[in-house]
Amino acid sequence: MTTQRSEPATNADERTMLEGWLDYHRQTLAWKCEGLTDAQLRTAAVEPSELSLMGLVRHLAECERGWFRKVLADDDQGPLYYSDEDPDGEFHLTEADTWEEAYATWQAEIEVARRNAAGFGLDDMSAGKHRRTGERFNLRWIYTHMIEEYARHNGHADLIRERLDGTTGD
Repeated sequence: MTTQRSEPATNADERTMLEGWLDYHRQTLAWKCEGLTDAQLRTAAVEPSELSLMGLVRHLAECERGWFRKVLADDDQGPLYYSDEDPDGEFHLTEADTWEEAYATWQAEIEVARRNAAGFGLDDMSAGKHRRTGERFNLRWIYTHMIEEYARHNGHADLIRERLDGTTGD
């Protein structure tokens, strides 16, 4: 698999621009994970941190699910990897955890996110509320937050990948 990344057009309308940058950062994370074994993807490369590439993918699947299902569409399907007993469960990997499962779950959540977002305008307020604050958010805020979330974690992914096999890149 070779991930193709493309930036949105410099003259795109706002929604196209936001969706384009979010997709760009989704693609960047997939690219950072390419060509590695499951063991490498599970490796927390900088102790004592538990951050791994597979953990980041699972975390971002949780973010997609939380923001685009639970908050935006008020469709609480429950968490994928974490629990009240293990609030960082997406980062607690075992040898049984595979890239195939993590990637498929992440992509499925991205597809649900796209479908749910298609039913909202940028100024439309979410049907659901944030689990901790009780706030509602418009779709523009959610897109902007998700771009920030991916961009921050792609920086982590860049460092983890370099530590694993020396691969660098933007």
